[in-house]
Amino acid sequence: MNGIRRETMRHVIGLAQINNSFSGAHYLPYAAGLMQAYAQAHLPDPGRFTFLDPLYRRLPVDAALEKLAGAHVVGMSLYVWNQRLSLAICEALKARDPDVLVILGGPQVPDRAEDFLRAHPFVDVAVHGEGEPVFARLLERLPSRDWSGIDGMSHLDSAGRFVTRPATGRLSDLDVVPSPYLTGVFDSLMARERDGEWLALWETNRGCPFQCTFCDWGSATQAKINRFGMTRLEREMAWFAEHRIEFVFCCDANFGILKRDVDLARMAAEVKARAGYPRALSVQNTKNATDRAYETQKILSDAGLNKGVTLSMQSLDAATLDSIKRRNISLDTYDELQRRFLDDGVVTYSDLILGLPGETYDSFADGASALIANGQHNRIQFNNLSVLPNAEMGDPDYRRAHGIQTVQTEIVNMHGSLGDADSGITERQELVIATRTMPPADWRRARAFGWMCALLHFDKLMQIPFTVVHAATGIPYRDLVELFLDADGDRFPVVAGIAEFFFRRAAEIQDGGFEHHHSPRWLDVFWPDDEFVYITLSTEGRLDAFYQEAQGLLTGLLDEHGMSATTAALGDALTLNRALLKQPGMTGPREIELDHNVLDVWRGALAGQSIEIAARPESLRVDRAGQAWDDWPTWCREVVWFGNKKGAYLYGSEALTKYYAGHS
Repeated sequence: MNGIRRETMRHVIGLAQINNSFSGAHYLPYAAGLMQAYAQAHLPDPGRFTFLDPLYRRLPVDAALEKLAGAHVVGMSLYVWNQRLSLAICEALKARDPDVLVILGGPQVPDRAEDFLRAHPFVDVAVHGEGEPVFARLLERLPSRDWSGIDGMSHLDSAGRFVTRPATGRLSDLDVVPSPYLTGVFDSLMARERDGEWLALWETNRGCPFQCTFCDWGSATQAKINRFGMTRLEREMAWFAEHRIEFVFCCDANFGILKRDVDLARMAAEVKARAGYPRALSVQNTKNATDRAYETQKILSDAGLNKGVTLSMQSLDAATLDSIKRRNISLDTYDELQRRFLDDGVVTYSDLILGLPGETYDSFADGASALIANGQHNRIQFNNLSVLPNAEMGDPDYRRAHGIQTVQTEIVNMHGSLGDADSGITERQELVIATRTMPPADWRRARAFGWMCALLHFDKLMQIPFTVVHAATGIPYRDLVELFLDADGDRFPVVAGIAEFFFRRAAEIQDGGFEHHHSPRWLDVFWPDDEFVYITLSTEGRLDAFYQEAQGLLTGLLDEHGMSATTAALGDALTLNRALLKQPGMTGPREIELDHNVLDVWRGALAGQSIEIAARPESLRVDRAGQAWDDWPTWCREVVWFGNKKGAYLYGSEALTKYYAGHS
């Protein structure tokens, strides 16, 4: 198609924001919707442009080309989870029609874009910063394609010279960007796919005052927080309810940082109480505003809008926090929030990142141990560090200064399947596998420690014995985990085999292997390695042998510390933990006899209370009512998978009678 014809016709615009699917549910392409809504509101002659329904999920390249057929301009938002597929689609588009204008924006477009543009000659324009006004200005210059004077974009000119104009200013009045929900951008898409289950992204502000070096958020938005208007946000929440959107993810970097966030949480709770939707609102906690963070999360929890509060420390080590520019984020805030949520019975989770500059194996293991001792018994998520192109960590000088070593690995989702990549194209990430302070061998040990800690404490195989031993002796949780990590293979072959598997898998990741373990036999999904070991121990009938070895390991440790008096209580704790472990084929209640108050000690630890171990005979009933699984695949899905975040791997229990020493 020649340029003369294009000058006399309407311009057809295709947009894409490709996301992963989650059990058949899909995110509405919010970023693409913003581009369209802004352009339609601000172009001098919006009638010259027709917008196709946006691409929102992974498709084979040929299918994506069909969806974009007839487009004169294609704009795509690049993220780590869609970059390779998006680029493949763009390359195919350009091969089919060399005149199509390809514009890319999003976090994976590097700020220093020359190498990127030369490596991908089918990309015409790279957009930096807030994309809405830049995209509209590019469309306004059609059909001439004279980009002179447009800030926030890079391109190669007709002579092959690199031309760039960095983003200069941000939108201070965010309400100049119309809501794609309220302006009907998604109406055609939702009408065409009426059977689809939709998820929504919600943005109440933009900006982040923190500059964590592993994150491109603060560097991209700078410090100032700009806000969308309350009326718009109230109408968007009502839109979610009207369209029966079950899950809404709030994009704000620090929900709770603004005073009005309490009102937003209360408004969302009121909408749910009135309309029944949305069912869940996931927010990312602010870092330092303790009281508001507590209040907003408490409102959401009381309304049933969140399933728990994530407290993302990333590291507890002072040197590491300096290296990643998080020293202005107070760890005391997290301690206080942990205590207050624990008192209120609100479930919390914690995040630690493995491989941060400045972190050592010792500081990493000590940090996890301290979190557990401080009351985190639901879940610590041990996340592997990856490098984002526009984060400070991606800067070559920063990498050299901290000795950062990386490997390219294929992105796989926890509990996802190989078939999730319907496009046939897999995505990759740059994973950190060593630093100057955590050399390769230490990284492997830290990765193995994380899996072993998750298996024993958070998958609940050993949580009761661990809390009892810690309460009785003060032995750090780190020492308890390392006892299993370093078990002698001749004396403890089952436990040593688990540790060997974890170390082997860590080495595989360093060689570019998957982050999670793929099991064709068990649901054909990628399991976190600790969960895969739990499944293996259970399905192969090796749990009893595991508990026998665990008793030997812990008894030996108590003897070494001169604390043999705790051995009897340890035996009760192991018996109780094994009896509470959810397994297939178990029906009806089970009664067990114990000689110590280990149930109270464990429950006290979960509630943040210190209860002394006492010799006190107890008869307990394990209540299994309504919790039975007839086969291993169902158990894998409903217990191991669905119970992951809360670690819901143990039956509830009730005390029948308690006999206290010295009383009849």
